[in-house]
Amino acid sequence: MLKAIIVDDEKHCQDRLLLLLKAFDTVQVLNVASSYEEGLAAIKKYSPQVVFLDVQLHDRTGFELLHAVPDINFEVIFTTGYDNYALEAFKFSALDYLLKPIAEEDVYTALEKLTKKISLQEISKKMEVLFHNLEGQKASDFQKIAVPTVDGLSMIAINDIVRCQSDVNYTHLYLKSDSKLTVAKTLKYFESLLEKHHFYRAHQSHLINLTCVDKYVKGKGGYALMNDGSHIEIAVRRKEDFLKKLMG
Repeated sequence: MLKAIIVDDEKHCQDRLLLLLKAFDTVQVLNVASSYEEGLAAIKKYSPQVVFLDVQLHDRTGFELLHAVPDINFEVIFTTGYDNYALEAFKFSALDYLLKPIAEEDVYTALEKLTKKISLQEISKKMEVLFHNLEGQKASDFQKIAVPTVDGLSMIAINDIVRCQSDVNYTHLYLKSDSKLTVAKTLKYFESLLEKHHFYRAHQSHLINLTCVDKYVKGKGGYALMNDGSHIEIAVRRKEDFLKKLMG
């Protein structure tokens, strides 16, 4: 059974989450905290395995609370109202979140993921990416991304990715170091994350880093010569838009 605490400054949100979690016999809620100070004290006292953490805690934030924890050896599931900046940060860090008002199926999905064992090292990597990216003022400032691979979790710099190639429900990431990572995520997933970081969907199976294009070679649609030596075809219908983005 997972030992959990809830940190949220709104009573109705606490009650909603408590009600939803009662349906799961795999979770035991040990404490409900209503503030930054109460949350920090509860984490130190109960040593939870998972913390349901509200992003905004009165005039403090859940991020500040995590910064104050000496050793984050528990999973974090953030709870939040719509905040595009925070949601983007969670996605880049491979962290789970529940959007308010919280739906039962979302809690189920989040808890299902927790049944898979995760190492303290992987939790540390997620937090490192989160804190690193939150130093920026907007999502386009994010510099790192945490990606789940067959070996665990890899933390990579966004500008080290040369291109992403689709392989059904997997994506191969080709890096500047001439290495390749295979990730159990679709190309569409990476497109939605990286489009603000000068990545472009060249055609159905390729997403490319425009800063890594050495040359564009004309043709029906033409192709991009990448600085890793690869030739990536540009879909005919995307050619004009591609050239505009490349020149921009």
